[in-house]
Amino acid sequence: MYLLGEQPAYADELINRLQAIPAQLLKGLSPCAQPLELEETNDLSALLRDDQLFLIDSGLLHARVDERALFYLHEGDLVGLRQGIDWPRCVLSSDNPLRLIPYRRAEVFAHIYADEARAEALLRYLIGQTALLSDAVSRLKQPEFRSSNGFQQVASGEVMIRQGDDADHVFIITDGHAEAFVDGHKVGDVPKDEIFGAMAVFTGEKRSASVIASQPCTVMLIPKDQFLSLTQSNPRIAHSLIESMARRIDLLNKEVTRLNAANAAR
Repeated sequence: MYLLGEQPAYADELINRLQAIPAQLLKGLSPCAQPLELEETNDLSALLRDDQLFLIDSGLLHARVDERALFYLHEGDLVGLRQGIDWPRCVLSSDNPLRLIPYRRAEVFAHIYADEARAEALLRYLIGQTALLSDAVSRLKQPEFRSSNGFQQVASGEVMIRQGDDADHVFIITDGHAEAFVDGHKVGDVPKDEIFGAMAVFTGEKRSASVIASQPCTVMLIPKDQFLSLTQSNPRIAHSLIESMARRIDLLNKEVTRLNAANAAR
């Protein structure tokens, strides 16, 4: 996927990293039918089966969101993955020959969820694309109407999440590093590419820790509603993510216990 028009360096970097994920997700799977070959199309979705996903083998697809040309898909991109996700309707069209490789949707997801690394890669892919599109849509608007969705540049020492606040976003650091604190004590690190802030979004509780940038960061912000839509349309993603968060929370709790014991011994 490439966004149309001039875009920030952080968007280019993320796009390049996302581009390798579809091949990782499909590795080991065989197509379910012969390639679909089209000369041109004004609305690709009308021609595709709901029970299939398609890998672009050759050609270029132009995408319009809310009647605005926003991005295009090319060789190596997946088509149809975001089915059921709450996002403005995207119209895909092509005025050149297009060749698509079909895969059975159920088989693709069974293959992905059979491996933890693939499941996490799918989540990164969906969240990354959501952030890119949110950022692109935001930059189409006048500055006074832009939201805080998409990407933010965070200075070293700046608070990304404050303990006790309501949870309205999920975050991923695409560049940089941060640290987690509970009651002012450091309890862990938040490295690049780790999803954080999701547990409070799932539970509806207040933030249980603060997250502070330990160096300048570029951060993806996914609104609560969009993140829940992603996980509700792919429940196995939510299960995998919750397991991963539970392991991390266990480590944080052990560190909090250690700190409390050390303070009590003084």
